Amino acid sequence: MIETMDERATEVFAEHRELLFSIVYNMLGTVTDTEDVLQDTWLAWVSRHRSDLGEITSPRAYLVRIAVNNALARRESIVRRRETYVGPWLPEPLVADTPEIRDSADAAEIALRGESVSLAVLVVLETLTPLERAVFVLHEVFGYPHAEIGAMLGRETPAIRQLAHRARDHVRDKRPRYQADTQTQRAVTERFLAAQLSGDVTGLLELLAPDVTFLSDGGGLLRAALRPVRGPDKVARLITSRMVLTSVPDMTVRYGWTNGEPSAIVYSGGVLHAVVVLDIDADTGKVHGVYAIRNPDKLRHLRG
Repeated sequence: MIETMDERATEVFAEHRELLFSIVYNMLGTVTDTEDVLQDTWLAWVSRHRSDLGEITSPRAYLVRIAVNNALARRESIVRRRETYVGPWLPEPLVADTPEIRDSADAAEIALRGESVSLAVLVVLETLTPLERAVFVLHEVFGYPHAEIGAMLGRETPAIRQLAHRARDHVRDKRPRYQADTQTQRAVTERFLAAQLSGDVTGLLELLAPDVTFLSDGGGLLRAALRPVRGPDKVARLITSRMVLTSVPDMTVRYGWTNGEPSAIVYSGGVLHAVVVLDIDADTGKVHGVYAIRNPDKLRHLRG
């Protein structure tokens, strides 16, 4: 009897796994922590499923509530880790070969089948409080009403509405631009990499916005800028410097999709070395942000 109940629990959990992954990943920004939260959610689900299944009228609502609260608890440990993190912190990227999503258990495709938040927006979400981020993700990304979010988090609806308003205004203040279409993103990304690899500073300056910021996340494990680099001249000269270009021996680049956007996937000697994503203004086609994720711990889930 227990085995039959566990099989049913597994089936129901599997039906909701991609939704849970997408919600938790957008709350945390890391694949490894997301998988841990889903494991904890699964264990709580199985235990509840065995004891009082009849009291669960909506498995989806129950699973989302448990996952969200587990994610909030995990967020505290992530914040503590970031206090001693070396250099800028960027999210763990979700990378797919194509924008077409196939049937797959791959984490990137699971999230991209659901709601996908761009890397640039995830960077902004890092500046919210954990509760603000949870409310923003649930309401703005997944469309949950304030009352339902309040029930999940054990808070009154007016308090949730206030959190949502504050989070939305904060995100708009930090990133007011619209996202460029994918054709523009791919074209600009290819031009950007071609100019960088050829050392074409003038070509890069034509692409970079006056307020461009370069963030490189090596986590203290690989050489990377320890602080954000701001301004087109500084960014162009840094990324075309001999120090940067020779730090990746036997480099090859392919183009893929990271968090739903065109990106450059960099290899060194055939081994994944970095994921580079550009934040591009929809109106001007200029690059406002360059995100280079090099920390091998954040790329491990992509190496298979």
